[in-house]
Amino acid sequence: MKLLVTGGLGFIGTNFIRYWWERYPQDHITNLDKITYAANPQNLKSLESSPNYTFIQGDILDADLVNKLVSQVDLIVHFAAESHVDRSIDDPLMFVKTNVLGTYTLLKAALINKTRFHHISTDEVYGTVDPNTTEEFSETTSFDPTSPYAASKASSDHFVLSFFKTFGLPITITNCSNNYGPYQNPEKLIPRLITNLVNNSKIPVYGKGENIRDWLYVTDHCRAIEAVVMKGIIGETYCIGGLKESCQNIDIVKKIINLMGKSEDLIEYVADRPAHDNYRVSWKKINETLGWEPKESLETGLKKTIDWYLANTQWWQASKAEAEEFYKKLNNFQANTK
Repeated sequence: MKLLVTGGLGFIGTNFIRYWWERYPQDHITNLDKITYAANPQNLKSLESSPNYTFIQGDILDADLVNKLVSQVDLIVHFAAESHVDRSIDDPLMFVKTNVLGTYTLLKAALINKTRFHHISTDEVYGTVDPNTTEEFSETTSFDPTSPYAASKASSDHFVLSFFKTFGLPITITNCSNNYGPYQNPEKLIPRLITNLVNNSKIPVYGKGENIRDWLYVTDHCRAIEAVVMKGIIGETYCIGGLKESCQNIDIVKKIINLMGKSEDLIEYVADRPAHDNYRVSWKKINETLGWEPKESLETGLKKTIDWYLANTQWWQASKAEAEEFYKKLNNFQANTK
């Protein structure tokens, strides 16, 4: 099979390409990535000498390039997206361009070339669960996005589904919970905690750290995508979550501090971000229909993730500095708009 992976130098895209490469070495992977701040060209350097891997630096908004690449493949796995909620508060338009218009450009090329399209989305399109109940998001949950990021992904989901219903384009969608693992930019919660602790820096926690998250180790996510691509029903959406270990953000912070042998004195509570949601995801459908379930517990996944960041300090140091500069800018922006 010939695959076009968009955003393959980002966090989940990198892990997916590595996973697929090991499982299906006979397949050819074309990786289209714009190389924004969240991508790292070093992630897949080891594959560049292979005849079964091609890297193309380019934008999913470039219709001519996209159509050319799509005409050469059997399957599109679409990861490319702006994905950081805090950055969407700072610059919503960037999210509209990439997540909505970029997805449309890919869909149009897929329709022209009759190419199978798998869309990677997020549980954040569903809004927030009541943290005082056992409520979970599922495929039948109504969309209720609360951030510009979530709104842009909800829009892209609707476009993907519309191309199936209107034009018969063969599509599938996965909506996943919060991912963590190797190669994640240190602007995100778990790698930011780990890298701050390496530097013995303060750990900023929004509000009181009471918001609930459902955590999914990235390799389990890749396995789920594989299951949907190989066995999923065309036109269907599948929710993907981790083992039933949803917990408050402060619990994650304390787990990581404990695993790294650091002090809770490094915790620093900061002003909460606007429309801060809570997430829990049911993976009943993908389990019952495709036989998938997560394998990695939060404890084992965090240990693997911490070990990776400790062994790869050179990988994250440059992007760490940029991430911290962004947070300073965001804090100033929020302070001036109150």
